Amino acid sequence: MRIVSVIVALLAAVPLAACTTANEPQPIKGSLTYGGKVIHSPYKPGTVIDNTFLGKFGYRISERYVVQPDGTLKLTYQRSGQDYYIE
Repeated sequence: MRIVSVIVALLAAVPLAACTTANEPQPIKGSLTYGGKVIHSPYKPGTVIDNTFLGKFGYRISERYVVQPDGTLKLTYQRSGQDYYIE
């Protein structure tokens, strides 16, 4: 009876473990690392770099990158919203 309980608990834990992983933002057209581009930053590791551009349908995309120990950029944050800068 105890083995059945352990097996049921393991079977229930596997799908839940997959659900708890955080979705990392993916580069989109206009991102600094879009298309697999590797950019090396002259800044020290841990430096935060912000990037803002107009995306699809005129939405403003705000991104945040962190310089990794090897000098490459890692996308850590991405948000899109309407562009309120009307000229």
